[in-house]
Amino acid sequence: MKNRRQFLSTLGAASVGSMIVGTGAVGSAAGKEKLAIDGGTPVRKTPLGYKAYGPQFYNDVEKRELLEVLESRRPFRWWKSNSKVLEFEEAYAARIGVKYALGVTSGTTALCAALAALEIGPGDEVILPAWTWYADYDTIVLAGALPVFAEVDSSLNIDPDDIEARITPRTKAIIAVSLQGCPADMDPILEIARKHKLRVLEDFSQCVGGRYRGTYLGSIGDIGISSFQESKTITSGEGGAVVTNDPELFERAIRFHDVSSLRAPYNEILKGGMVAGFAASNFRMNEFTGAVLKAQEQDIETICAALRSNTRKVREGIADLPGLKIRRSPDIEGDLGVTVFLDHGTRERRDRFLRALRAEGISASPPGGSVILPIDKRIENKLTVHPAWPSFNSPEGKAIRYGADSCPRTIDIIGREGGVIMDPNFSDGDLKDIILAIRKVYLAIYKA
Repeated sequence: MKNRRQFLSTLGAASVGSMIVGTGAVGSAAGKEKLAIDGGTPVRKTPLGYKAYGPQFYNDVEKRELLEVLESRRPFRWWKSNSKVLEFEEAYAARIGVKYALGVTSGTTALCAALAALEIGPGDEVILPAWTWYADYDTIVLAGALPVFAEVDSSLNIDPDDIEARITPRTKAIIAVSLQGCPADMDPILEIARKHKLRVLEDFSQCVGGRYRGTYLGSIGDIGISSFQESKTITSGEGGAVVTNDPELFERAIRFHDVSSLRAPYNEILKGGMVAGFAASNFRMNEFTGAVLKAQEQDIETICAALRSNTRKVREGIADLPGLKIRRSPDIEGDLGVTVFLDHGTRERRDRFLRALRAEGISASPPGGSVILPIDKRIENKLTVHPAWPSFNSPEGKAIRYGADSCPRTIDIIGREGGVIMDPNFSDGDLKDIILAIRKVYLAIYKA
């Protein structure tokens, strides 16, 4: 008689989702298997974990684009007519479905440029999720404005139902962040923003290629930003982009990222411009970065399709587990499928599950790539680059309190979630092992 793993090895990839499910003999056997963490035989002897996506797809296209820049001896984008950065910007804008895209040096500098485009400054308040990356908070502070945190919901993104209570007469924008491959719930966010005449900035750095109800993230709000750091969908190591359909916002972002200049071809695209120059910075993307991103941009759909397919198979393979609570997505079809995360009810059960899954040879983790910002000590203590920095020196800035009391629901939700981070290049055998391991551990730990 074949054991459960031998049985599954005979299944084709298309059969995994449909044939592994069921609470009959297969499910019952899994519940009785001794876990590796308790001395049993692990599902895998060689640990399985994900790798950064973009570099796995590097090939001769990136090499050719880079060599062209190297051989031109012109790595500065403005000193050549056939700019790789410009070619990337045009392709990226067309991919996402926006009129304009601007390449910059990082996701953080993209946020700086976007906030400058929106004219965010002292006296303004910006609402953002309590669980996100530092840059969303830091760039608000560096603009002199005041960050106001909203709780996240079971999607691990900002909870639209918690936004309106955070709005004051000083609120100017909402940052809708799509985290770990899951699109933010944009319709209710936009409805609230329109009601209160607020701007919406989409940070889709962790969800490049993601869609919401058929529309690409980045093209839904007033302005959007993405990162191309190594852990993102496509990567040049570092790099970022600002995207928008608004010509005035685009011009302000251009000027802010390039010492207030409006050079060709932007000058021609914007017909001479409509904005006066202002104090600015230098966040220009170089040609080497543009060359890699021009090549990587062509792989966005390939990477996203592979991720979605792999994640769908795993979700189908565990769908029948009793009491299963998979991370919610506002749009499961547009979701990148970066994670198969479960809500374990408590942090203790979550941590036990993750330890047991790792013992089976499957990399498992809590939510990552972000931080519960209000409980970070430098944020809780409102530390800035100078004691007189305006963000926390207004009456409102002095009155606001961060810390655990400002985001109890976020702390609870993030503490309960955890599971497997997926990879576009997981093989059918890898997917079977993930399904086997999750079922084995889940049924052993959560059996009735």
